[in-house]
Amino acid sequence: MKKKCLKGLGILMITGLLLAGCGAQTTSNDTTSASESTLQEDTSSQATEDGTSADDQNQASEQKEDHTMPNNPIDEAIALETSKVDDAPVEASTEEERIPTAEISDKIPIKYINLRVTDCGKIEKITYTSYDYFGDGSEVEKAANVYLPAGYDPEKQYNVLYLMHGIGGDENEWGMTGSTSRVKCIMDNLSYYGDIESFIVVTPNGRSAANHAANGSDYNSFYVFGQELRNDLMPYIESHYSTYASEALAKAGLDAITNQTGDAEADRTAYAAQKAGADKEAINKALQDSRDHRAMAGLSMGGMQTINIGIGECVDLISYFGAFSAAPTSNPAAKTNSILKENPYPIHYFYNICGTEDGIAYPSASAAAKTLPSVCDQFVDGENFMWQELPGNHDFNVWYLGFYNFAQIAFK
Repeated sequence: MKKKCLKGLGILMITGLLLAGCGAQTTSNDTTSASESTLQEDTSSQATEDGTSADDQNQASEQKEDHTMPNNPIDEAIALETSKVDDAPVEASTEEERIPTAEISDKIPIKYINLRVTDCGKIEKITYTSYDYFGDGSEVEKAANVYLPAGYDPEKQYNVLYLMHGIGGDENEWGMTGSTSRVKCIMDNLSYYGDIESFIVVTPNGRSAANHAANGSDYNSFYVFGQELRNDLMPYIESHYSTYASEALAKAGLDAITNQTGDAEADRTAYAAQKAGADKEAINKALQDSRDHRAMAGLSMGGMQTINIGIGECVDLISYFGAFSAAPTSNPAAKTNSILKENPYPIHYFYNICGTEDGIAYPSASAAAKTLPSVCDQFVDGENFMWQELPGNHDFNVWYLGFYNFAQIAFK
């Protein structure tokens, strides 16, 4: 049976025993992060992400199921979500021979993180209309960042990856905000050297609430993002950019590509009118029919969303999945098996990575994914499933590596 994104929060809740077991096993002061020599061959400074403590989180309404974790793991996860500064990469050589050498690895070769100043993609910031799915359903304006491959051509169809952030971040946490972005550098180089056929990358804000700020918002709003993903974000992205769903979406009434005028406000109004009058069943079918060309991945809470929402609710829309240090409230393997029992949609690949020194996520990520092939026949290790663990902590040393590896796996 098809997994709908309008399921209640009950399908996302895991046992109290697992939640109690996700307490801080190490602290940010005594945990050793993955070494640069292990995970990537360059060096750069650290920048700590702004976050919010559990005490600052708004209380979930009485009508919502509560996914509350003990305070320490939340504070620790936010403290450990530190990102490599993306503003000082080495400029790539224009004379190096274009030979594809990328492979699934435990480190990123320098040539794949260098800055390309030619033959490079671009990043756009977009806004779209969604709703307060965690609250009263009121209209909410959301932002996202979009990476477009080098030579983006509106006449060509592109695959799309929806890349999710962690509990202390927002649409900018992956650093996909400018020309020196590490994600952009990896994508530009994998495409330049011929390792992949480049694709669109979208980094949205994973909180589906009126208050979706990185600071002070209720983290329980992460668990209802599936409704926004299906109803608002995917239709917007794939009707405004040239994807494998664009033509069918246009026939369903969403034809933003050919109707853009350059006037942002006028285009927003026109799209809202289109969406209000569009055939919702036809929109959903357009997205289902193009699922082979869509991926979802994320770090920490974004990894949880990939498992609970991507696989658990939206497997009819997405076929490639990547979980990087999936958070403690990720569905355990047995629950995923139960959810997928009647699933008719093939899962093309599910890639996982986690650092063995990650006291925040290693126990939960292991419980969620490591044993999946042994309990669910829709995952076969080495065919459509990979579990990768290596020395590392709950940080971007692991997550950039996860992105580099997953970018090679998706859409193959």
